[in-house]
Amino acid sequence: MSLIGKFASVGGATMASRVLGFVREAMIAAFLGAGPVADAFYAAFRFPNLFRRLFAEGAFNAAFVPLFAKEIEGGGQAAARKFAEQVLSVLLLSLFVLSALAMVFMPFLVGTVIAPKFASDPEKFDLTVLLARIMFPYLAAMSLVAMLAGILNSLRRYFLAALAPVLLNVVLVSGLTASGYLDLSAPDIGKVLGWSVTLSGVLQLGLLVWALRRENFSIGFVRPRLTPAVRRLLWLALPAAVTGGITQINLLVGQIIASAQDGAIAIINYADRLNQLPLGVIGIAIGVVLLPELSRALRAGNTKEALHLQNRSLEFGMAITVPAAVGLALLPEPIIALVFERGAFTRETTLVTSEVLAAFSIGLPAFVLMKIFTPVFYAREDMRTPLWASSISVVVNIAGSLLLFPRLGVMGLAIATSLAGWLSALYLGQQLVTRDLFRPAALTIRRILLIVTGAALMGVLLWWADASFPHLLLDASLPVRLASVLVTVLASAVVYFGFAFLTGALDRREFARLFKRRKKGPDPDGRA
Repeated sequence: MSLIGKFASVGGATMASRVLGFVREAMIAAFLGAGPVADAFYAAFRFPNLFRRLFAEGAFNAAFVPLFAKEIEGGGQAAARKFAEQVLSVLLLSLFVLSALAMVFMPFLVGTVIAPKFASDPEKFDLTVLLARIMFPYLAAMSLVAMLAGILNSLRRYFLAALAPVLLNVVLVSGLTASGYLDLSAPDIGKVLGWSVTLSGVLQLGLLVWALRRENFSIGFVRPRLTPAVRRLLWLALPAAVTGGITQINLLVGQIIASAQDGAIAIINYADRLNQLPLGVIGIAIGVVLLPELSRALRAGNTKEALHLQNRSLEFGMAITVPAAVGLALLPEPIIALVFERGAFTRETTLVTSEVLAAFSIGLPAFVLMKIFTPVFYAREDMRTPLWASSISVVVNIAGSLLLFPRLGVMGLAIATSLAGWLSALYLGQQLVTRDLFRPAALTIRRILLIVTGAALMGVLLWWADASFPHLLLDASLPVRLASVLVTVLASAVVYFGFAFLTGALDRREFARLFKRRKKGPDPDGRA
């Protein structure tokens, strides 16, 4: 399978998760709006998510995947299985200790780290503590999921690992549907959401255990020991953990600042849900595929293949992300109103959320660039450069948030986040060029310039449509608004992709091969 095909395989699975995520968020918005229960749920859910991204998906995967790929290339599956078993035993012990401590000290953590401003509202504070305790086992399950997904990705089996997060949204949507049918109160709906999160983690873990067994790659349990291989993993994971920790501190500081304004945490989450669609589908797809592919190419000494991977990743990432950012920046109100505005989610909430979404979208290409640049360092076992990039990001984000929040409200937090993302991405790019780890090919630079030009032309059309037909895009009945937004998006897509294919910004042959392959039937595992 081609590189674009692998991106599409992961991106397609991620897209399914994101679409269901929209359904989930729309239902939460209708049931809870931007009220205290929504604030409590999102604040509590962010905490296990913080440790999941730090402890599992971030530091662990960044260190584990290159080492696991090295074992496969050097010693075959037997050596890789032995390494995985050693890591699993240490991971399980660490998760047990961390989970036990977090469950005991959760009131202290909520009062000092998660949402200290909630202390002025005892009911919201107590509900946040309860929901955080209910959902914290999700961390343990998802940490194991991250490890199994890393193994599958290193074996070039991408699809099921990318599909697993769909289960989170399936379970949450089912729980919300049952809550509506039973006419539960808002606090009870919050508890249903909490238990649904934990159940989804168990189901995701079960799916990936089955996927590995199907590949005849079973992992046994051994006594936890700090073997040389595990110590090497921990040595590499430490700076990656600090990198991930800084990034998550970034988000947590924003949450702490936002907790001073009622509904702000929920508004950030709703806006970020839309912003995460292109970031998740494209950024995650590139990050998931690029790290193991690049690691294996470098281990095999194939620098030509490594450069090809980087150039194609850069082209593909910018080709989808730049027009998506333009669309979200210029058409936020109709999109937010269409997706969320019903029930407890009012027009006033739509307007505020739209401002936040527009501010987030400015930084969207930067965060995808980070997803492209960071694996280049991790594949070479260089964990320190991304650490410096994250340090720059956190300083700018915290300073910007403290400066802008009093003046611009919750939109100021989104602006600070976008600015921090761009400075971090530019630093990583500068390091790649300075150290001669990657220089974009002339063809890649030309294509990116054409991509930006095409997105600008598309932006003119979006601006004209938003200014000329606000009554159809924002104030008409739901069917009319749905049709109007779809027509506007399709027209802008025709302008952008038409320009891109005509000028060579996008490779028509590559996309033709991709769609021809999909007509024959998708490869369910993303096999090469």
